[in-house]
Amino acid sequence: MTHHPKIVTIFGGSGFVGKYICQQMARAGWRVRVAVRRPHEAIHVKPYGSVGQVEPIQANIRDEASTRAAIAGADAVINCVGILQEDGRQKFTAIHADGAGRIAQLAAEEGVARLVHISAIGADVDAASEYARSKGEGEIAVLTAFPAAVILRPSVIFGEEDGFFNRFAGMTRFSMVLPIVGADSEFQPVYVADVAKAAVKAVRDTSVSGTYELGGPERESLRALLERMLQTIRRRRLILNMPFFVGGIMGKVLDITSKVSIGLFTNTILTSDQVKQLRGDTVVSSNAQTFADLGIEPTSMEAVLPEYLYRYRPYGQYSDLTASADNLTGVRNSQSTAK
Repeated sequence: MTHHPKIVTIFGGSGFVGKYICQQMARAGWRVRVAVRRPHEAIHVKPYGSVGQVEPIQANIRDEASTRAAIAGADAVINCVGILQEDGRQKFTAIHADGAGRIAQLAAEEGVARLVHISAIGADVDAASEYARSKGEGEIAVLTAFPAAVILRPSVIFGEEDGFFNRFAGMTRFSMVLPIVGADSEFQPVYVADVAKAAVKAVRDTSVSGTYELGGPERESLRALLERMLQTIRRRRLILNMPFFVGGIMGKVLDITSKVSIGLFTNTILTSDQVKQLRGDTVVSSNAQTFADLGIEPTSMEAVLPEYLYRYRPYGQYSDLTASADNLTGVRNSQSTAK
C-alpha cells in the first residue's frame, strides 16, 4: 500500500514568516504548496524540499476561484498573508478580514482538516488602529467559518530579513539621530523560527487548539530595543522620541503624499495608523495561551541579533578584526613610549 505525503497550502509562503514555515513543513515530510500572487517571484522556495516537494502556485486571496484551487486537496492550510501598510488594492480590510475569512470558508468547504491563521497581538475589533481592527475582524471571520482553527498572535517578529531591527540599523548608516514615536511602548520580540515552530506544531498536533499569543523571553520598551540594537552594531546614535501628536501629523503628511504621488512614493516611513498602534504595548496577555502551552522555549534576542546585524557595524564582518588590530597597535605604541 502506497502512502502519499500530506499536502499543506501556505498562503504567503514565500514571505518573511511564511518561508520559515515552508522550510519546516518540508523537513517534516509534507508536500508544500506556496500560494502567492506572483509564483515567478517565489522560485527561491523550491530548494526547501526535494524535487517537486515545494511548489509555488498562483493565488490571490481577494479572488475566490484561485484561492479555492490552491486549497483543493490540501490536508492543512496556513494563512501567513499580512500587510503593515496599505498599498493600491492591498487594503487592511481586504487582506486581514475579507481574505482571511475567504480562506477559512473555502477550507471548510473543501474538507481541510487543520487551519492555522497568523494574526497579531493587539488584534481587536474595537481598536483605534485600522491594522489591529482588521486583524480582529479577521479572527472573527476565521472562527465563524472554521471554529477549530488555531490562531497565532505574535508580537513584533525579528530575524534575518525582518523589517524592524534591519530598518533602524539601516538608518544609522546615514543619520546620527533615530527619530521614533512611542519610546516607552513595550514589545516582546519573537524570533521568526519560533513562530514557524508554533505554526507547524498547530498543524501536526491535533491537541493544539484555540488562540496563542507568542512573545519572546524579553519584554522591553522601544527605546530599550533600539539601545540593544545600537550596542549590537557598535554605533552611537541619539534616540529622539517625538510626541504622539507630532508623529500623527508626520504620518498624515506622509500618507497624503503617498496617495497623491500616483504610485511614485509608498509610505514605508511612518503612517498615521502606525502611530495609533504605538500608543499601546505589544506584549503577551497575562491569561493567554503561550509558547509554554505549545512546549516551545522561545529564543532570546541576544542569541540571534548579532548573527545578522553585524553587517551594520562600522567595518561589517571585519569589525572584530579591526578592533584587534587597533588594540595591538595601541599596545605597541605604549611599549615604544615606555622604552
